[in-house]
Amino acid sequence: MSAGLTALHAELVRRNPGEAEFHQAASEVLESLAPVLTARPELAEAKIVERICEPERQIMFRVPWQDDSGTVHINRGFRVEFNSALGPYKGGLRFHPSVNLGIVKFLGFEQIFKNSLTGLNIGGGKGGSDFDPRGRSAAEVMRFCQSFMTELHRHLGEHTDVPAGDIGVGGREIGYLFGQYRRITNRWEAGVLTGKGLGWGGSTARTEATGYGNVLFTAEMLKRRGEDLDGQQVVVSGAGNVAIYTIEKAQSLGANVLTCSDSGGYVVDEKGIDVRLLRQVKEVERGRLETYAQRRGASATYVPGGRVWDVACDVALPSATQNELDADAARILVRNGVKAVSEGANMPTTPEAVAVFKEAGVAFGPGKAANAGGVATSALEMRQNSARESWSFERTENELAVIMRGIHETCYETAERYGRPGDYVAGANIAGFERVADAMVAQGLI
Repeated sequence: MSAGLTALHAELVRRNPGEAEFHQAASEVLESLAPVLTARPELAEAKIVERICEPERQIMFRVPWQDDSGTVHINRGFRVEFNSALGPYKGGLRFHPSVNLGIVKFLGFEQIFKNSLTGLNIGGGKGGSDFDPRGRSAAEVMRFCQSFMTELHRHLGEHTDVPAGDIGVGGREIGYLFGQYRRITNRWEAGVLTGKGLGWGGSTARTEATGYGNVLFTAEMLKRRGEDLDGQQVVVSGAGNVAIYTIEKAQSLGANVLTCSDSGGYVVDEKGIDVRLLRQVKEVERGRLETYAQRRGASATYVPGGRVWDVACDVALPSATQNELDADAARILVRNGVKAVSEGANMPTTPEAVAVFKEAGVAFGPGKAANAGGVATSALEMRQNSARESWSFERTENELAVIMRGIHETCYETAERYGRPGDYVAGANIAGFERVADAMVAQGLI
């Protein structure tokens, strides 16, 4: 990082104390930008980097709600509207006890560049709450969502800010949120939320898109090396939506996916993960992976605690949460012969682990590029809503494939143009930054 960018990062840390994840996300981007600012000094003069690092708007609010026994609870709600140079703010809502302002800012900052890489006209934002939906009844979740949207609705609109789901926010929660938005505004504004049900404005392939997109990006990285996914041994972390559809798509391309994980431990299945059984256990029954192993039989072993990264593989796809793959795990993967690592989750790989992969020559797909399929398909949902159309699964999946190939080529070619061949991190950061920066310059000092 140049002296100027180092000073900028130090000032960012000073002004945003205690927001470690945001500091990490900003550092990862800033480390890539020195060549751009050298080649294009007008961007430095306009203080584009400083402006991008400062959210356009940060919203925090109280969310009071009652549980089934009548007890009152108070949670915090957040929405960080980070950058709208390319279009309305776009990014998910996360309901999880770990959510705080720093987490939301890290996610929103990443979203700026991720959305830019899709080539679609969407800006960057993120939101959520420290509410934990686990163990809550549907009625409790509904009351919370209604209270949350009662405050948030005034900041939303299909031309202003368009949330989607994330961890803890699936189709059920989107339905409750949309219903309350419609009730308060007296408008059927389908484009204000994405991830909706197929019967009322949702898009086919949206549920699958993040996982599918990451696998497609991985396949493109391997293709550049003269390989494909057929016959590769793959480890996947997580057992939520992203992980499930990552496994499904990888297997459809001939890979053998050996693992998945949750907060209690992980499963190794030598025959390959049974997606139908996994979906039954995790999505229908909301159970634990130990149950999967018990039902699967002799091929599956449940390992309490531990990490999937100890399992030898050709390809690793972290799909659970931020900073789950550290340098020690990276070194184990390298020793075991991993060829490619691609992020299905947001920032699941620590900076130290990324450095290990780069030094070893492992193809590494950063989340802002590799998992952009989810938000890209959300933008396709917005397009369908605007036209009052509903596309087939095949059409949407084909559009997704075109977008993911485009993201890969953009990252690859940008890295080469700036003298960093094969460095997808630099390519993604620079390409995402340049498109936003050009729009900001064109629109004046705002």
